[in-house]
Amino acid sequence: MAVAAAGSSRHNGWVTRDHVIVLPGGGYSRISDNEKQPIVDWLTSLGLSASAFAYPVKTRHPAVVDAVRGEIRRQRDAGAERIALLGFSAGGHAAGHATLAPGASAQERVDLAILCYPVVSMMLPTHEESRFNLVGPEATPAERAAASVDLLVTPDAPPFFIWHTAEDEPVPVQHSYLLGMALAAAGVRHALHVFPRGRHGLNLARAEGDGDAVRWTELCESWLREEGWLRPTTRA
Repeated sequence: MAVAAAGSSRHNGWVTRDHVIVLPGGGYSRISDNEKQPIVDWLTSLGLSASAFAYPVKTRHPAVVDAVRGEIRRQRDAGAERIALLGFSAGGHAAGHATLAPGASAQERVDLAILCYPVVSMMLPTHEESRFNLVGPEATPAERAAASVDLLVTPDAPPFFIWHTAEDEPVPVQHSYLLGMALAAAGVRHALHVFPRGRHGLNLARAEGDGDAVRWTELCESWLREEGWLRPTTRA
């Protein structure tokens, strides 16, 4: 019997060499536990190879981008052919930043990004904790702009899937709108879903009161299939 190689996953007889690196949130001061293993388990249930990465916190830019890109290189060395980043909140910022910041080598290239209620802009007053931890309270406008994901979008960016809730107070939905507008202006393929209800930090959105946000995994699965990351469904 054939065995899936390192950096790959076998699901119902189908082997993929695509790998998803999960970046939990935590305001760049901690790593959120509830955005690690539950997300990896969901991705592997779809047939993807996945792992959570504890990027450095309480450290200044560019330490996080450098660490994430180092993990991308490690997964490629393990056999992954395509790499996706999936991040939540500050981890969403880390995912978008590592995807779009200039200077990535061919081995550090990101093929697809999934951002969940992400911190996007360092120009906005929120999310203050993420901004202070990443670029410092005395960061200049130029330093804040250089760490703003929406300002780094170029036409050659990979596809993005983004979701947020309109009720999110710590990281307002404006962050995702800014990124969506930048991707649209650059002609980058993307999906942007905003759900009317739900607090910040919903994870898989399976708790009572999470509302329609529970659909984000279904929508993301469909998008991943459209992008060729999942085995096509068999039509009768």
